[in-house]
Amino acid sequence: MKHEQKPNAFTFPVRIYYEDTDAGGVVYYANYLKYLERCRTEWLRAIGHEQADLLRDPGIAFVVRSVSIEYHKPARLDDQLVVGLEVERISRAQIFFRQHVRRVDESCAGGWQELASAAIQIVCVNSVQMKTTSIPAILRTKLEALQ
Repeated sequence: MKHEQKPNAFTFPVRIYYEDTDAGGVVYYANYLKYLERCRTEWLRAIGHEQADLLRDPGIAFVVRSVSIEYHKPARLDDQLVVGLEVERISRAQIFFRQHVRRVDESCAGGWQELASAAIQIVCVNSVQMKTTSIPAILRTKLEALQ
């Protein structure tokens, strides 16, 4: 199934392994936060920025300021999921995302079954002082072009 992706959007595949689940074979709720984080990390990499490089020069990191997540349906052992994000808004030092975890399901409208959805706010910080700082101009220009 092919879906057109908007410039401000990104998707990342995730397979559910035994280690992701509880005794009943259902994904443990906190693991969704890991999948959302991986998606944001891979998105940043896809637009040309490695987190380790940003830590070294210009000495910044992105940290989560707030998360609001809704769990709609459970993911289970061996499921193939798609974790996605959309950049909603960018401010001087923050990026606001809408994120989702979905499973392909041809019987659902749109071909996807929504498992979880989240609103995530991240903030750019100086990696030594851990104080809010502006998103560097070169990165900010790229991010604003995605909106």
